[in-house]
Amino acid sequence: MSQQIPSFSVAAGSLALLFGWLSAGLFVFGAGLHGLLLIALISLTGLGLWLGVPYSALRKFLFDGLSSSMPALIIFILIGVVIASFIQSGTVATLVYYGLQLLRPELFLPAGLLLCSFMSFATGTSWGTVATCGIVLMSVGESLGFPLPLTAGMVIAGASFGDKMSPVSDTTNLAAMSAGTDLYRHIYAMSLTTGPSYVLALIAFAILGGTYGSGAVDNAAPAALITALDASFTLHWVTLMPIALMLVLSWQRVPPEAVLTLASLAGLVIAWGLQDVPLAALLTSLYAGVSRETGAPLLDTLINRGGIGSMAWTLTLAILAIGMGALLSQLNLLKAFLAPITQRIKRPAQLLTASTTAAAASNAALSEPYAAIILNGQVFQDVYDRHDIDRAMLSRTLEEGSTLTAALIPWTTTAIFYSAILGVSSLDYAPYALLNWMNPLIGIAMAWLGIGYLSSNSKAANTN
Repeated sequence: MSQQIPSFSVAAGSLALLFGWLSAGLFVFGAGLHGLLLIALISLTGLGLWLGVPYSALRKFLFDGLSSSMPALIIFILIGVVIASFIQSGTVATLVYYGLQLLRPELFLPAGLLLCSFMSFATGTSWGTVATCGIVLMSVGESLGFPLPLTAGMVIAGASFGDKMSPVSDTTNLAAMSAGTDLYRHIYAMSLTTGPSYVLALIAFAILGGTYGSGAVDNAAPAALITALDASFTLHWVTLMPIALMLVLSWQRVPPEAVLTLASLAGLVIAWGLQDVPLAALLTSLYAGVSRETGAPLLDTLINRGGIGSMAWTLTLAILAIGMGALLSQLNLLKAFLAPITQRIKRPAQLLTASTTAAAASNAALSEPYAAIILNGQVFQDVYDRHDIDRAMLSRTLEEGSTLTAALIPWTTTAIFYSAILGVSSLDYAPYALLNWMNPLIGIAMAWLGIGYLSSNSKAANTN
């Protein structure tokens, strides 16, 4: 059923209370996100009833939101399976083994950024990159003496770059579609701000890497890990086939759940045939994760993870966040809040700033970037047309405000996933996810300076 748009005061007050509750719970009381989101979900239900929405409609909004997010929830589950199979097959062990031998400490951060960027650009998924390259680089970084939040920030920055710029990324295609512009026009517009931001991030990581890498490095830890890897796994190029398969299938635009399933099966076959892992242990690890004692504490930390069960905390939190976002969207609170703001915009720089900020705020309210991209594309299309601004500029701000900031907001599904996989709180890694917070700020600054601006001088560039 179609809902009436509430007044601005109701929308603004409701959103202020919601963000105040979540912020106070996290930063003042140190409460867990599950409880905070559950109370927020109950409160939104009460608000809907107060606005005159029948409970049956609110219930439908909630379950429809969960239904539309089911592909993402399935991916949550399959990521746990992928991690377990990649560990059992020796894929992770091989990558860490050669990474430790080839990477010099002072080059670890910039090289890791480039590696994650390539992986995510090729596959179009930041989640898959973090769950594969990410866990490898976290272990390598720890053995080289790099702080875990710094390494996590580097991984997320690189993974976010590919997820934002790849033509096979779902968010890249969704932003272009939501803004009504051509995909490659959208990528070109993003390159104008992402290029400088990425170069600055790469330089910053090179400086940080030189600072940490120039210090005294405990070579005994990497050497012990290399020895333990060699003793515990058969290290062979065949073990890299699951990742190669993932890259090829992702580039061919195969649905992600199929990609993850096939890559996992390839890993299981290699684990059974090359690593001599018993079939019963393989099947058990798909849910319970890997459980092995190698005698090397650092290696045990690296390999004893994964499985469907390890994603339970993340999955349940995502369900609550998605439910909260569904109610916020269907109750039209964000539309009511943004409408008077768009009416007051007079200058192009104000418009780009508003759409970037609105995308980030929607991300925080709806808990995931997909809904934020769609909603703000609908809200701002006509406003961009009225100001004669190319819609590729709109799609650019949608990604800068949503795709990138999703990793920085603790209660989004993206940040929840990254924290669970990398074992680092989003509050800890956020300062080091340089691209994620630099790019939106640089995009806004360039808009006010009149740099990287595309006017709507060719209607052929836009598709409605």
